[in-house]
Parts: sequence; C-alpha cells; structure tokens
Amino acid sequence: MLNEAHHSEVEKVLLYISEARDRTERAHAALVKDGAEPHLVAALSETEERLRQEHRRLLQTTFYAVPDQERLAV
Repeated sequence: MLNEAHHSEVEKVLLYISEARDRTERAHAALVKDGAEPHLVAALSETEERLRQEHRRLLQTTFYAVPDQERLAV
C-alpha cells in the first residue's frame, strides 16, 4: 500500500517532470522566436510531448491505478 511518504515521493517526481516540461516549452518558444535551426526546434518539441506523456503515464499508473485485487485479498 502507498503511504503518505510514498505519495510524497511520487508527487515530487510529477513536479520535476512538470517543471522540466515548462522549461522545455519556454526554450522551444525562444528558439522558434529566434529562428533557430529546425532540428533544434523539433527536438524540443518532441521532448515537450514526451514529458507530457510521461507525466500522464506516471499519474495514471500511481494515483489513478486500480489496486491488484489479489494483493488486497491477502
């Protein structure tokens, strides 16, 4: 079972991912504005999307996960 400390650790990771995604979004916007090379803009765009997906995956597999019924029966 997840206890409060476990939830706190997961929340920290979610926060770090969110902060990284925000930073990536700002960097992407700055590169677009400055007319950076397309491969740099594309790399940051892809990274932003992957961070968004990873945040969603972690959230769904932790806080919104359905507990294993076999483990609950023990």
